[in-house]
Amino acid sequence: MSKNTRMFDLAIHGAPYAVSATPKRGMEFPDFKAMGLVLPIAGGARGIGTEGDVITQTTDGRDLNHLWDEFSQTMALRNERRQTLIDFLTFPVSQIIEDVPQVGTDDFEEASEFGVPKSIRPQMSYFSLAYDFKWYDLATRFSWKFLAEATASQVEAFHASSLEADNRLVFNKVFKTIFNNVNTASTIRTVNYTVYKFYNNDGTQPPDYNGIVHTTSHNHFLTSGAATIDSDDVESMYEHLRHHGYSEVNGMQMVLMVNPTEGVQIRKFRANTVNNNAKVALYDFIPALGSAPFILPSQGLIGNQPNADLQGLRVIGQYGPILIIEEDYIPTGYTFMFATGGKENVNNPVGFREHQNPSLRGLRLIAGDRANYPLVNSFYNRGFGTGVRQRGAGVVFQITAAGSYTIPTLYV
Repeated sequence: MSKNTRMFDLAIHGAPYAVSATPKRGMEFPDFKAMGLVLPIAGGARGIGTEGDVITQTTDGRDLNHLWDEFSQTMALRNERRQTLIDFLTFPVSQIIEDVPQVGTDDFEEASEFGVPKSIRPQMSYFSLAYDFKWYDLATRFSWKFLAEATASQVEAFHASSLEADNRLVFNKVFKTIFNNVNTASTIRTVNYTVYKFYNNDGTQPPDYNGIVHTTSHNHFLTSGAATIDSDDVESMYEHLRHHGYSEVNGMQMVLMVNPTEGVQIRKFRANTVNNNAKVALYDFIPALGSAPFILPSQGLIGNQPNADLQGLRVIGQYGPILIIEEDYIPTGYTFMFATGGKENVNNPVGFREHQNPSLRGLRLIAGDRANYPLVNSFYNRGFGTGVRQRGAGVVFQITAAGSYTIPTLYV
């Protein structure tokens, strides 16, 4: 690549790439109108940055470089939040189909005076789980005159926008896997596989756990039967995880994600006190450290307040063993509880599949077909897919007075 086209080097997933950037279908740009900029008719209309697109200040005299930097920093913070959620929910896989062990339990038998006990034989079974897979791409294109006049901040903003688009793509795919209760089919190398969701009454019988026998109609997509969330809803979600072995006793952290609308109601829960829908709560809602001051009736606080941060996730408080996270990405009228072992833990509910070839994983920046005068382009490329890996490790609850579960519009 000539020195005219090597504007700067980036590091994506630890590997340096020469950037000669440029926009194609689906490319998102900064909102120039919101910035107070009036752009001339220029190459940008054709998806190519041109000399006429280089602007140094807004109409009110503000340095455009400062706006570019602010734009990039804002996207980085937003991406970091989404990535933290992805890490807690997923486990990386590279196989087309994965046999996930389903472990039962063994029991002691009463000892006899002369006999010997039977040998244990772990009730190990496997459930084959598949993950879909698609390739996605995006491009940037610049003219040599644009690169000759543009600052590094202006070019980097195109790169930041590409990273934001990638982060949003992955996040939405993971959350569509969570909130969609319909199994899908994926054709991989001409073979059809079923991509499963959380238990959804599809005829699968979950393995028994500690004497609990499940049926083939078992379902983790539930409805409340009331228009407002109550303590019984939260306790029911927890029970749907615990009776599959997902609990703090087995080293898992139980997390409930709610929209701020539901968060307001959960903050009101008090032990042995009637709350919404005439339900009596088992626990007090305990605000996290750093929350607004509060007073508990009678004995005051017993135990400790939860930390306000769960490795980057904002915790508003705790209800029993469950950490409550308030997040706008959760649609109003829906809640999602899951068990997590931490970042990219094997027990996390969603499998995040990437290519078997390590060099084809992650977001890749690829030199385009035009690397010299007069145009410079490059392509962002990612291949991945998702599928539920631990079918009993998550439960989605819709707050609705009537009807069966419906997929939220945001994640259809």
